[in-house]
Amino acid sequence: MFNFDRRELAAVFVGGAIGTLARAGLETLAAPDPGRWPWPTFIVNIVGAFLLGYFVTRLLERLPVSSYRRPLIGTGLCGGLTTFSTMQVETIKMFEHRHYGLAIGYTLASIAAGLVAVYIATAMVRRVGVRR
Repeated sequence: MFNFDRRELAAVFVGGAIGTLARAGLETLAAPDPGRWPWPTFIVNIVGAFLLGYFVTRLLERLPVSSYRRPLIGTGLCGGLTTFSTMQVETIKMFEHRHYGLAIGYTLASIAAGLVAVYIATAMVRRVGVRR
């Protein structure tokens, strides 16, 4: 019924495990307080956006096609590293504790910084000439 590549699935699993462990390690350093900026989540989301922009551009435009690099790095590693759902929960907690400005600032800064990170990473990859 479903036709899928087990090696591609394994690549997503391995990348996801590495990304999730990296994020969990950073999250344990500082438990979020609804009255303060949630730096661990903010940092992993921006770093993840940068890595995604870098690797996806590099894999699509600079390296030979591979069936396993994008699932390993893009879907797996970057997907496991970043955490949009945690950002949402932290934002809701800020609203619940009446830290409206912090919640709005955190959401807008996360989106803006993520977009800037992807743009910078993509520009970096495209700036380097293709080796032949």
